Amino acid sequence: MEIIKNTMEKLSIFVSCSIFLLAMYSCGPQNDHTSTDWQPLFNHQNLDGWHASPGGTWQVEDGCIVGKSSADEPLHGILLHDGIYDDFKLKVVYKAIEGNSGVYFRVEEVDDPVHVYGLQAEIDPEKDAGGLYETGGRNWVVQPTPEDVKKWYKPDEWNEMVIVCKGRDLAVFLNGYKTAELHDDPGRTSGLIGLQLHGNMDMDVRFKDILIMENPDDLNP
Repeated sequence: MEIIKNTMEKLSIFVSCSIFLLAMYSCGPQNDHTSTDWQPLFNHQNLDGWHASPGGTWQVEDGCIVGKSSADEPLHGILLHDGIYDDFKLKVVYKAIEGNSGVYFRVEEVDDPVHVYGLQAEIDPEKDAGGLYETGGRNWVVQPTPEDVKKWYKPDEWNEMVIVCKGRDLAVFLNGYKTAELHDDPGRTSGLIGLQLHGNMDMDVRFKDILIMENPDDLNP
């Protein structure tokens, strides 16, 4: 009888553990990436880990980064993350209410009214959204047509941009559409990530989520 009792106790413990493990896996994240893949660069509470150049204002409102500037401000206001990154996927959820903004990546800080040199993925409520522009370099690298922008940009809504950098190859996606792709690009292979307020322009832009995944396997979003 003692042997049967011990066996039943062990069986009961085994079944309980199995049910617990099954429930744990069943209730886990169901998205395309595990919870450890994407790391937040913005904590939805404050701007810890970021620093701003002169020009415009940056603050956190309702869990979003809000950037504002006016047409009489000559400087580009740039909010830069403190980290330096080389190969990554960067996901940015934003809403452009007014003015021409952008997401800088692999850039360096310089003593200039624009404050940084390097590539930016364009954010614009009227045109060029999803294009690539190199500040302090080639200027337009990939400029979309107005017809293209109408396909992938959502006016007055939250838009999701994904920038993928792997060595000298990179791609930009906006709401699932590939808007730019470069191979063997001669530009910088590492640098800072930043958000732009364009000078001499009334600006109002909001960023809800900013996530990064380092060392991607490919150029897919």
